Amino acid sequence: MACTVLWLRQDLRLEDNSVLAAAIARGKPIVPVFIWAPQEEQKWPPGGATKWWLHHALADLRDQLEATGLKLILRDARGTSSLEVLLDVVDQGNADAVYWNRRHEPFAASRDAKVQRALEAKGIRAESHESSLLFSPEAVANKAGKPFQVFTPMWKHIQTLTVPAPKRVDLGAAKSPRAWPASLELAELDLLPSVAWDSGIKQRWGTPSRDAAIKRLRKFVHHDAPSYLERRDFPSEDATTALSPFLHFGQIGVREIWHTLDKASEEAPAIHAGVMRQIIWREFAYHLLHHYPWTPERPLREHFDLFPWEEDHAALRRWQQGETGYPIVDAGLRQLWQSGWMHNRVRMIVGSFLVKHLLQHWIEGARWFWDTLVDADLANNTLGWQWVGGCGADAAPYFRVFNPIKQGEKFDPQGKYVTRWVPELKNVPAKFIHQPWALGELELRGMGVILGKNYPARLIGHTEGRTRALEAFQSLKNGSAA
Repeated sequence: MACTVLWLRQDLRLEDNSVLAAAIARGKPIVPVFIWAPQEEQKWPPGGATKWWLHHALADLRDQLEATGLKLILRDARGTSSLEVLLDVVDQGNADAVYWNRRHEPFAASRDAKVQRALEAKGIRAESHESSLLFSPEAVANKAGKPFQVFTPMWKHIQTLTVPAPKRVDLGAAKSPRAWPASLELAELDLLPSVAWDSGIKQRWGTPSRDAAIKRLRKFVHHDAPSYLERRDFPSEDATTALSPFLHFGQIGVREIWHTLDKASEEAPAIHAGVMRQIIWREFAYHLLHHYPWTPERPLREHFDLFPWEEDHAALRRWQQGETGYPIVDAGLRQLWQSGWMHNRVRMIVGSFLVKHLLQHWIEGARWFWDTLVDADLANNTLGWQWVGGCGADAAPYFRVFNPIKQGEKFDPQGKYVTRWVPELKNVPAKFIHQPWALGELELRGMGVILGKNYPARLIGHTEGRTRALEAFQSLKNGSAA
């Protein structure tokens, strides 16, 4: 009997998986395949933290499939293409169809369209499904029938729609082929680092799996949800879902999360106003990426192409290493490097510092996050950096320059977050933890701190940085930046 090739990418789960449900319903044996083709991601190939997570997600999916009698076929398309590999799997598996879930990144959408045309030209059925979003980007529009560029109207609009239920998958009806196509071992994809820099990520995340995602969702619903709005902005608190990497790789479905939270919101209304709104922010990010596919490299507000960014490799490097001299900024960047993740409030603080205090191009920050975040996601990364840079949809106004001192004092008042990630300041009292330079040199020495020696002096003063940023943004507004 002819088979259905199931091309898996960022949908590494069995439950609530639209394309798996469709393949099973077709009634023919299924050949699940994952193809490693980083060169096809063009300017945004997966970073080191992403590859670490992907390795473990694939291992978990392999085990889940084996429990149902199926096998995960692993292939490496480096040096060739996904299309050529798919054709080989089709040939070896005697397949007459290839099914996949949609990806919305511009390079992936273009590649998938070419794959579909090529398969159909050979008489092979090619079919795609939506499983990573609540709604396809084309299905959501404003009253004029155009894409949304402001979040709140989209949030209000989606609340009038019926969110699809999680897709039921009849795993008991899944059929295996008589013979399996050739497959690599997972280790042959070389996803794990050759130098062991990942100990902090292991400590933070354990082994990423479907079960871990479900446990996190349940913990949030039963423990954290009622106080989410009060605690979410405090980085020393474990108050967020921390589901973003699981969601990015499709180890848990967005429909699953939405309906679980919707049910729980009857008893905890903060869920609806808080984390469910964040889910729609993610939808907004993909909506923008779909309709404005150039935005990962260029600002949505095109006049920002003329912004007078400065090129300062030394300042950028100090920012990346968490050596700016601003404790809340340094804590966030060290958390990122060590754990592959950063609290969302701190992402805004460190982003604002890079593009406004230091006048470094927002794309430099986007690239660093892309390589170091386990939840690196092109849509979310682009929207976040253009928002903080003031050059994207619903962006922060140019005159909003986050004060890293006040942000630290407001959201880390006792310095718990700072002293965890910047331990050299552990003896500095909370009153001065976010501006240790306000203490005298002798006082700091008594606390074991020597600015410029064992903790860096500030890259730039806050007032100086803010003034410079406002002047740069004003020059753009006046048309003199060029």
